[in-house]
Amino acid sequence: MMPDPTYRGIALDARTALALLEWQAEMGVDEPVLDAPLDRFELAARAAPPPAAAPAIDLAGPAAAPSRPAALSEDAGADLAARIAKAEALAAAADSLAALAEAQEGFDGIELKKGARSFCFADGNPAARVLILGEAPGDEEDRQGRPFVGRAGQLLDRMFAAIGMARDAVDAERALYIVNVLAWRPPGNRDPSPDEIGVSMPFVRRHIDLAGPELIVLMGNIPCQAALGLRGILRLRGQWTQAFGRPALPMAHPAYLLRNPAAKREAWADLLSLAARLESLSV
Repeated sequence: MMPDPTYRGIALDARTALALLEWQAEMGVDEPVLDAPLDRFELAARAAPPPAAAPAIDLAGPAAAPSRPAALSEDAGADLAARIAKAEALAAAADSLAALAEAQEGFDGIELKKGARSFCFADGNPAARVLILGEAPGDEEDRQGRPFVGRAGQLLDRMFAAIGMARDAVDAERALYIVNVLAWRPPGNRDPSPDEIGVSMPFVRRHIDLAGPELIVLMGNIPCQAALGLRGILRLRGQWTQAFGRPALPMAHPAYLLRNPAAKREAWADLLSLAARLESLSV
């Protein structure tokens, strides 16, 4: 009988191995990797035959085209500026959430759209007093086309239920409206790039203007980066600030709380702060 395999010195039975695999899939792992890095360029170089000697080129002739890295960089910057300008024009022209969703889904200025399954616009009650701004769709969100529906979303629902709020509440006083900075899933659940955030923000700003929430929850590092230009959620959380012209409260993302259950204590304090702020605005 062969011994059980091990993972980092821990013996694995079939059930534990399956649980680890499911956890990795939930975290967005979609490709196996080795314990040590593998230089595939080196492997290809060793396997490939040596290249034939290239013919001599007359450097004084027309074949010697100089490289232009600075010009390429300028072109990339101009392309990004043009895509942002187009996003701003489309967002500004939308006079309703339905029109904004149609404009954003049809926008081709973000490469993520080509690899994602679904467009994740929003979920919850658009009339809610509280808007939760998340980061980007994960695997389950990409499958369903709705933000915060995986394990982190289920925890988010339980967190806000503890203060009497829910995304499916009809009463705007108790409702939540959930939007992400990115409407398309980044591959492997990687962080969005600055360019991806840049072309998405015109739609986010218009989304918030049309929904008109009283308070915004910045759920995680990416929303804080997008709205405040700051990262470091463990330092920012629990401190009220202003974003999009409204009071905003940074909070740790539920995915972080799943990995660090002790941090739920601070998250509960933040939820109580939100409930108190809502009550004070109702007076």
